[in-house]
Amino acid sequence: MKMDTDQRIAAMSFASVYPHYLAKVQKKGRTEQELQQVIGWLTGYSTAELQQHLAHHTRFTDFFSQAQLPAGASLVTGTICGVRIEHIEQAH
Repeated sequence: MKMDTDQRIAAMSFASVYPHYLAKVQKKGRTEQELQQVIGWLTGYSTAELQQHLAHHTRFTDFFSQAQLPAGASLVTGTICGVRIEHIEQAH
């Protein structure tokens, strides 16, 4: 069952989830610029690169496999579609 959930998330486009991230940060009084700064820190993507991924509906698996994750990325916690980030197996 876990593999099915991991595969489902990996196949989702980053663009399909981005509006939910934005709504959540705005609900907490933050801006889209701040969201993009955090995503940029986590992935190493510039704002232009992030916009390209959104426009091309890049799948999560490709979005993160192309990213340059910082050393502290493993400390990030939270959920994506109700699944704990720290429980998602990394595809290599």
